Amino acid sequence: MTFSAPHYILLLTAVLFTGAALAERADRDKPMSIEADALRYDDAKQTSVFTGKVVLTKGTMLMRGARMDVRQDTNGNQFGVIKAEPGKLAFFRQKRDTAVGTPDEFVEGEAELIEYDSRADTVKFLGRSVLRRYVESRINDEITGAVIVFDNITSTLTVDGGPATNSSDPRSGRVRAVLTPRVDDNAPAGTKPRDPAPVLRRSTTVGGDKK
Repeated sequence: MTFSAPHYILLLTAVLFTGAALAERADRDKPMSIEADALRYDDAKQTSVFTGKVVLTKGTMLMRGARMDVRQDTNGNQFGVIKAEPGKLAFFRQKRDTAVGTPDEFVEGEAELIEYDSRADTVKFLGRSVLRRYVESRINDEITGAVIVFDNITSTLTVDGGPATNSSDPRSGRVRAVLTPRVDDNAPAGTKPRDPAPVLRRSTTVGGDKK
């Protein structure tokens, strides 16, 4: 299925992540580990600025970019803003909690700017944003828009297509979603899709480094 709508706000709990588990709960309590070429730390403000090939890990969470600003409040909540190099995209990936015996699932996203808020447990993607859901190594769903907000607590997405930037392009400023139908292995015979869901390929309209 493919959906498209102008300057659209999508709440995709029942569509994109139907039946999917929440993000790894244990990640919130894991230490944040960051590697970079350089670091500038301000103890009074509890802020750190990492620059140069920044790689952040926090449990199953992985973020990459050119620069990352990190701060921590008095309650220990961590906030991070990671920026991409000019012309490229910052990267985010996190495993999701799944039932024992079911395939692993991951959420993976890219954008010019990614904001992480451990207190609200949200990840915000800004600028040429794309978010994908993988079942093991297979892409099941893909959403693109100007701004994407992923709420780990409620497992909901809010997607904004943003203002149209090219009046001659009918797709400009629109949200695009490719959603693979879910198959219930316990469903009665004859109710499952006859053909397997197509394997989605990386969007040709989204930049960034190949992984």
